[in-house]
Amino acid sequence: MKENGPQHISGALSKVIALRGLARKKSVSQFEDAWREIAGDVIASQTRVVVLRNRVLHIDVNNAALLGELSGFHKPSLLKRLKEIAGAKVIQDIKFRLNGNVGKKASQPSDDGLQ
Repeated sequence: MKENGPQHISGALSKVIALRGLARKKSVSQFEDAWREIAGDVIASQTRVVVLRNRVLHIDVNNAALLGELSGFHKPSLLKRLKEIAGAKVIQDIKFRLNGNVGKKASQPSDDGLQ
């Protein structure tokens, strides 16, 4: 049903924020801090929080060995801690995805000696 007449500014702003995905970016940054605290600096430097979608936190992982370790051994304890921090109504699961570009800086020289 389409509304006729003026709209309240808060409603219009809410729609703009939702359409542009601005609220989602804020929630990801909140989870980045929680993830660093839970996972520790070493693991956090090799992973990146990507998005929270449908109560599932998606995290990119730099290498296959770490991906296997996180998903096979550490996922239950990491998920439990995230639920304690964020609340069980906010997060239900964690999904890890391999992405070899996590943690690399764009200006890093290559290892092959060629510049």
